[in-house]
Amino acid sequence: MRSPARPCGHMRDNGRVTSATRQHETPAAATPPRLIATDLDGTLLRDDKSVSPRTVAALAAAEEAGIEVFFVTGRPARWMDVVSDHVHGHGLAICGNGAAVVDLHGGPGTHRFVKVRELARENALDAVRLLREAAPGTVFAVEQTYAFNQEPAYPKLHLEIPDVLSPAEDLLGPDSHTADQPVLKILAYHPELDPDAFLTVGRLAIGDRATVTRSSPSALLEISGPDVSKASTLALCCAERGISHEEVVAFGDMPNDVEMLTWAGRSYAMGNAHPDVIAAASGRTVANNDDGVAVIIEQLIEERR
Repeated sequence: MRSPARPCGHMRDNGRVTSATRQHETPAAATPPRLIATDLDGTLLRDDKSVSPRTVAALAAAEEAGIEVFFVTGRPARWMDVVSDHVHGHGLAICGNGAAVVDLHGGPGTHRFVKVRELARENALDAVRLLREAAPGTVFAVEQTYAFNQEPAYPKLHLEIPDVLSPAEDLLGPDSHTADQPVLKILAYHPELDPDAFLTVGRLAIGDRATVTRSSPSALLEISGPDVSKASTLALCCAERGISHEEVVAFGDMPNDVEMLTWAGRSYAMGNAHPDVIAAASGRTVANNDDGVAVIIEQLIEERR
C-alpha cells in the first residue's frame, strides 16, 4: 500500500479549464497513466450504490501499480462513506463537482476539507433570481460544507432531511444561521421541464456568474462558482503532483463529467452514458452495472506488464 497522497493544500482558483484545453501533441495511449479520475454514481458504483468486488480489486491493483485514484463526484463530502472503505491509501476525493477536495483518511464521519472553492453568495443570489425569471416554478436547495438547506417546495431527492426549510433568498442571506459556512453549490429543480432543456435555460440565464451542470436523470441543475468544475479542480490537484493531463485516465457518465473527460489524456464514457459524454470521451467502456471502470483498469495494469 502506498503512503497517503499529498493533499491539494496550495491550489489557486485562477486556472480555467474548458473543453478547448485538450492538447494532442502526445498520443494518449503512449503515455503511461499516473492517475485515474472516476465519477461515482452511474460510473464506479452500480445502480444499487455498491462497489463490486471486481472494482474493489481493480482499485487496489491500480494503487499497487503506482497509479493514484481520485474519486471525482457531484456528491457532498458527507456522502462519501460509500467509498471510504475502498480508498487503498490515497484517501482524497473531489466533491461537489469540484467545489471541495476532501481527505477521506479518517474514515466515515471524520472527513476533512483540504480545499474549498466556494460560490460567492452574491453570485448565488443572482443565479437564483435569474433562474426564477427564466424558469418559473424552479425550487432550490443550498449545499454548504456542513449544512444542507432547502425551500419548502423542493422535493425529497436526497439522502437526508434538510436542516432548514426557507426561501433560497433567506438561506443565502447575511442573517442565515449558516452564514459562516461557504456555499458549495445550489441545487435547482423544475417539476416539468426536460432535464437537458432546463440545463440550456439555466446556462443561458446565469451566464458567467456561475457554472451550471447536471448529473441527475431529473430536471435538477447543480450550480457552482465560476470556473469551478470537476476538470478545473482535478487540473489543480494534478499540477501540484506534477501530473500532466496526458497521464490522467478519466471515467464518467453525465454532463457534469464532460469537461473532465475532454481534459484527460484518455477518457471513457460508460455504456450507460449521456450522449454528450459519449461525444466528449476518447473511448467507451461497458455500463456501470457491468464493472466498466474495472474492465479498463485491468487493461491499464496489463499494459504496464
